Amino acid sequence: MKEEKYSYKKTYVPAEGYTKICTAEESSLKQLEFGMIELKPGQSIEFDTMESETAFIILSGKADFVFDGAVYENVGVRRSVFEGKASTVYMPRHKKGTITGVWNVKIAVCQTKAETDTQPQLIPPEEVRVVTLGVKPWERETHFIMEEGCNAKRLCIGEALVTPGNWAGFPPHKHDVDHMPEEGILEELYYFLFQPEQGFAIQKLYTKDGEIDETYTVKQDELVEFPKGYHTTVGAPGYNTYFLWVMAGEHQGFFRSNDPDHDWVTATENMMKKNRT
Repeated sequence: MKEEKYSYKKTYVPAEGYTKICTAEESSLKQLEFGMIELKPGQSIEFDTMESETAFIILSGKADFVFDGAVYENVGVRRSVFEGKASTVYMPRHKKGTITGVWNVKIAVCQTKAETDTQPQLIPPEEVRVVTLGVKPWERETHFIMEEGCNAKRLCIGEALVTPGNWAGFPPHKHDVDHMPEEGILEELYYFLFQPEQGFAIQKLYTKDGEIDETYTVKQDELVEFPKGYHTTVGAPGYNTYFLWVMAGEHQGFFRSNDPDHDWVTATENMMKKNRT
């Protein structure tokens, strides 16, 4: 019997409570874990970070967080990921608490094992750094939520907003070799949402030796794991593409290398930016 091919694409089926989507035991990622919490107003869930530093990204809605030594109320301001910047609660390892919905709330749960005890942190929308990366037709608005300088030590998290028909992350890039400060080893995943919801994007993931060579159609509430290899994304015309990008590793930041076959595009980008100033 032919062995079933591993799929780096996962689908989240919306459900109340906490749903684990990627775990170290059941995914290609060994450092990064990901799940989703959905709560109605007044509905609560108990959560234990155990050995992992944990980021709770409010995708939509509002919630209260009551954890050991930290109380954050009415966290969240947007009703959609397309309506502004995220609110985020960070909890270090060994923290137990309760999360309660104030509005209908959808929360991305991002975790990685930690060896350091740090302090809880609320990251409000006004502290999210916004940068436009690339030029059309490979331009995206990037929101840096958690990066070097935050209380997390191994998580690096942000959001990307891509206008219809644009590419994101081009040239294709990777971060699977320890060659600092240019490139670091960071596992990553993208979680996708669209406006309108029936939209889709194309996600490419590959390695030069051909061990990985995948092209996925990604739809609403789907994600793709990047244990290694080059990756790039393009959104369908007519649809706004959103993806939450989550990285975990020793280094926090964009420590990556571009595919040398396509890196000439970087020079073109720089020339286009220079000519429009």
